[in-house]
Amino acid sequence: MKLISGTANEALSREIADVLDIPLTSVDIERFRDQEIFAKINENVRGEDIFLIQPTSAPANDHLMELLILIDALVRASAQRITAVIPYFGYARQDRKTGGRTPISAKLVANLVSKAGAHRVLTVDLHAGQIQGFFDIPTDNLFGQPVFVDDIRDKFSAKDRENLLFVSPDTGGVVRTRSIAKQFNADIAIVDKRRPKAGESEVMNIIGDVAGRTCILYDDIIDSGGTLCNAAKALKDHGANSVSAYITHGVLSDPAVERITKSELTEVVITNTICQPQAVKDCEKIRECSTGRLLGEAIRRIANDESVSKLFG
Repeated sequence: MKLISGTANEALSREIADVLDIPLTSVDIERFRDQEIFAKINENVRGEDIFLIQPTSAPANDHLMELLILIDALVRASAQRITAVIPYFGYARQDRKTGGRTPISAKLVANLVSKAGAHRVLTVDLHAGQIQGFFDIPTDNLFGQPVFVDDIRDKFSAKDRENLLFVSPDTGGVVRTRSIAKQFNADIAIVDKRRPKAGESEVMNIIGDVAGRTCILYDDIIDSGGTLCNAAKALKDHGANSVSAYITHGVLSDPAVERITKSELTEVVITNTICQPQAVKDCEKIRECSTGRLLGEAIRRIANDESVSKLFG
């Protein structure tokens, strides 16, 4: 087994390598003056079981193209099996037609990864579970929930956990929110929102009694932060004691950091599926949990032909 890292999140790749006690394979990745990407694998990979770690976060197109080129290089170097480890799968929000003459870009990206030569995909918290079916190769979708459950248990005492209320920021995330609430025998609430246009949201109603509760907003992606910050304000207006958020993928496009800093949110906890810029690291309200051990164990199980689903009970 060999681990290879693209440039999208080298810190996470090194962490996974430490978990597995396997060094990262040497790779040269360069860009020509016109920004064409060139990749060279510096070690023999013939007949090897390869795990290529590359989230397709911003700049999404560059990181996606880098992933495809690395897969092609491995195919031409006669690797036996190539698993594309994509902790954050970009374009996942474009999983259906939203109107006439619009693409299903998640399916297109899945086709590109398959056609490039990957034999398997490993990812974390796909935006929609049905995206697994977009791939024509085996796909393992890990859940970030265990990482957050451990963090919540460390942060809140047993008594404080009795007052927790998990909140879905929209109706589409109810199943996800109910799943984590079940771990604490807690209730859930739902933010009823509408989205006038892409990138904007407006809270209409709060479904559930949030007065006097410690609210935790739970979701898979935070982008510009508008939905989350509006939801936090609405929850506080309805009497919530405090509002924090646990979000798997911190896309955090501008002006997300500024919005979070000025918001009613006590804290936003994200994972390290996406490598964050310094501005995010410097924000006192944003904290990061690691998925390195989760991904490392999943990789070990795949390499040994063991069950991945047993990671989640």
